Amino acid sequence: MLGASDELPAGSVGNGLPTRSHTLYLGLRTFQGRSWLTICWDPQAARIHLGAAPPKDPDTFAFSQQIQSQIKGLALSQIVPISPWERALDLQFAARPEEPPLWHLYVEIMGKYSNVLLVNGDNQVVTAARQVNDQQSRVRAIQTGQPYSPPPSLQEARPSLEESQQDWQERVALVPGEIAKNLRCTYRGLSSQLSQSLVAAAGLDAQQSSASLTAADWQRLFAAWRHWLFCLDQGRFEPGWTERGYGVLGWGLVRPAQDTQHLLDTYYGQQRDRQQFNQIQHQLYQKLKTVLTKLRRKAQGFEQRLSQSASADALRAQADLLMAHLQDWQPGLTQMVLNDFATGVAVAIALNPEYSAVQNAQKLYKQHQKLKRARLAVQPLLAEVQAEIHYLEQVEDSLDALGGNLARTEGDREGGDLDRADLTALLEIRDELVQQGYLADPTGRHHRNVADSKIDFHRYQSPSGITLLIGRNNRQNDQLSFRIAKDYDLWLHSQEIPGSHALLRLEPGMALDPVDLQWAADLAALHSRARQSDQVPVVYTQPRHVYKPKGANPGMVIYKHEQVIWGQPQRAKRGLEQLPPRLQ
Repeated sequence: MLGASDELPAGSVGNGLPTRSHTLYLGLRTFQGRSWLTICWDPQAARIHLGAAPPKDPDTFAFSQQIQSQIKGLALSQIVPISPWERALDLQFAARPEEPPLWHLYVEIMGKYSNVLLVNGDNQVVTAARQVNDQQSRVRAIQTGQPYSPPPSLQEARPSLEESQQDWQERVALVPGEIAKNLRCTYRGLSSQLSQSLVAAAGLDAQQSSASLTAADWQRLFAAWRHWLFCLDQGRFEPGWTERGYGVLGWGLVRPAQDTQHLLDTYYGQQRDRQQFNQIQHQLYQKLKTVLTKLRRKAQGFEQRLSQSASADALRAQADLLMAHLQDWQPGLTQMVLNDFATGVAVAIALNPEYSAVQNAQKLYKQHQKLKRARLAVQPLLAEVQAEIHYLEQVEDSLDALGGNLARTEGDREGGDLDRADLTALLEIRDELVQQGYLADPTGRHHRNVADSKIDFHRYQSPSGITLLIGRNNRQNDQLSFRIAKDYDLWLHSQEIPGSHALLRLEPGMALDPVDLQWAADLAALHSRARQSDQVPVVYTQPRHVYKPKGANPGMVIYKHEQVIWGQPQRAKRGLEQLPPRLQ
């Protein structure tokens, strides 16, 4: 949405049109500096507004490359609405601002029918984000090489400040129905959110029937209607965040925004981040579930083989007994019952009647050797599989913690915005799984180099002011334990339970208060896989006693000289709900 006061600056189109799925970013050079125009035709987030710079790694495709080859270096001379109250704009590009346009970029923001078309000076469609043939639409086909035709005109009435309340009320109440829906269907230019905002501003229920409105209700609703039209006419907007999203008319604002353009850029940026977070998290969960299922099945098979090999010593003892009592064997025997050497307990030994006693004993010795070799071979394989399971469970716990962070932000500021640090941590987890060979590189390029990038740990402050750092993933855990930690700090981790590394930052010579230690243990327990338990054992030691085995996976460590304290994650959770602990 664009208000009258939100002028888009004219300027020349810069190099590069980075895209993300259904989004173009046009770089504009103006006298005031560099700015970016965001154009998106995604059915769920169609929009056009000024915004922040695009991601650094461009994701171009044929449509963006075609536009870039034609309008690169030209001036954006005008932005003209196709017709009043239509959500379609004509972006005109010329060699110089005062010259006739050489190209038209038509941006049609129409929900699921949104589209972007590049049209030359002869009104021919050169390329389109979505091409529509005659079979797909009998109303309006969109094909390259054909003349451009604007979207079909809206049939609803145009809102006007000159319209009287009587005429307006007669239009809205002509067919009884939900008042918000009647407003939207009677007049053009109203979205579902705007119609609901108008009804809410009048103190009415959006689902209330128009037939049930009193004269006073109609008066309040008409006042809200005129206020909206006055703001549009004068370009007076009050953008900001509401409890359910955002608004630009000052109704129900809980926090103002810098301007409308910044509001839209922030809102849709958060929605994009949330969508990306959910998609990547689901992908990683599915991959971990598949791999862990296979590994646990393999571990179960190894354990069964080990349980079978446990009878190896018993077979050797039976063979020894048989060799010691060769004089008692008789041809045709299928079983001999002999007393054990050590315990004296009678042992029944099954025999093959076709073999002699010596041959039966040799057979038992061979079975013993076979099971013994199997045990020696299977034990390291089982240990390797168990270590891999432990590592992947650690990754899974990091995903659980990030998902919990997102769930806790629902309903918070700006409609439950996603913490950017959580998205960064999730991307780091994906990169880690790519490096470890569990995932293919989704970008088709080498993984990102994150070694020197800024790390945003969880940061908390104890009752006495001591800082506690907790990693969000394995990469951050390694950074915390082996690059950030100092000798006088205190390292904490849930005992034999997947969880995050925690580091209590202490000053040299500082005496640690038991209250602070218990507080840190509670938070370390909260950031572990046992976060739903009432009590969790937490180990703590000095960082110099924490080691990383050679060849170990990210986040995997061993420690010594540890002490154990019981952490209470539910107590830490209640404390976080009362007072947000994150340091600003």
